[in-house]
Amino acid sequence: MVDTMHQTLRRVDALLGPGDLSQHIDIVRLRDGRSMTLRFIEPDDAIVLQDYFRGLSVTSRYNRFLAAVGELPPSELEKTLHSGGNSFSILATLKCGGVDAIIGEARYAFDPVAARFEFGLSIDDHLQGQGIGTVLLSNLQCRAMALGASTIFGDTLRSNDAMQALARKAGYTFAALPSDWRLVRFEKSLDPAMELPCAGWRAHGREMTVAAN
Repeated sequence: MVDTMHQTLRRVDALLGPGDLSQHIDIVRLRDGRSMTLRFIEPDDAIVLQDYFRGLSVTSRYNRFLAAVGELPPSELEKTLHSGGNSFSILATLKCGGVDAIIGEARYAFDPVAARFEFGLSIDDHLQGQGIGTVLLSNLQCRAMALGASTIFGDTLRSNDAMQALARKAGYTFAALPSDWRLVRFEKSLDPAMELPCAGWRAHGREMTVAAN
């Protein structure tokens, strides 16, 4: 068990060590043919990230933060802007008038001891229902599998029908959270040995396995 944990930690360090995050950019295709870029958030994104959150509807912000906030709280902004260790933040962008516009974001954390991958995400209100969430969720699953996670999960409000529908469509199961009656947990088991559906993270996963051994 200890050896497995150490191998997993070496896998994470091999791929996502200090200074490496800016190298990892995913270009994914949406169902309407547009290309969406997924990249790690950087400190210079502070202003545009806050503008994105301020532009979300009151309901979307509440669903994302489980609280009534107008923007990302300062402490959370600091955490979001500085990915590393076992916690990471990514932006989803589309080209609009030659400019990369933020259309979604996600934060995830990997627990190498339990091999569990937790995430939360949001999508621009004006672009929901266009398949962006499905593509983003698929990418997060690839990241989880490349890291060696055996479980991927998230928590959402019982009233967040959109997130629950997205997770249900992707094959997640649901369970109540006794610690908070407002929430429901959606969870999915992963087989780290299964072939990754996305080429980029499939290659990363191979690199990490070699580095860990």
